[in-house]
Amino acid sequence: MTLTSSRMLPLGTQLPFFELEVLSVLDANNFQSKVPRKTISNKSLLSKPLLLMILCAHCPFVKHVEDELARLDIDYSERVQIFGVASNSLITHPQDGPDYLLAQVKDKGWTFPYLLDHDQCFAKALQAACTPDFFLFAPSDDGVQKLCYRGQLDGSRPGNQIPVTGVDLRLAIDAVLSGEDVSTDQKSSIGCNIKWHPGKEPNWFG
Repeated sequence: MTLTSSRMLPLGTQLPFFELEVLSVLDANNFQSKVPRKTISNKSLLSKPLLLMILCAHCPFVKHVEDELARLDIDYSERVQIFGVASNSLITHPQDGPDYLLAQVKDKGWTFPYLLDHDQCFAKALQAACTPDFFLFAPSDDGVQKLCYRGQLDGSRPGNQIPVTGVDLRLAIDAVLSGEDVSTDQKSSIGCNIKWHPGKEPNWFG
């Protein structure tokens, strides 16, 4: 594990194009990970805020916040499109494969789907760096989804004794939903580095 901080994609960035396989709660209920799954793309999105959460099954920093993600799901899923994004390489970390993601979803009762970023292109377009990493987009007047928050869920980390409340992300979501500006005083998330395919690390790592 390499402790890594968010790269903090510039605010106002347009949502990158994606078309990704969806691993949903229906798969978790049936636990049939080999059934062909649907895909979702930018064109499939509704005209409401979008929360993307870079997650995985094994990371201790993700495990630390799993229950709060379940609360976020309950509190906001009717007003915000919420997706987990699984980008870790299954070449090096098969413990983050679909079966393990399904077990995680089932155990935590999440209703939001995972987007399976097999080629890691979406994570690279977001300049995602760690698990967990959070990206909140909101539709502008012309309907284009633009980044209004990126960074940490809150200040809690494994072992620092700060309660997990999701306060930073919740304040951003509440501002978007009420039509207010999101504060630009945003702090990086910290977690395990994304596990890139061997030889395919983003060029920002040299």
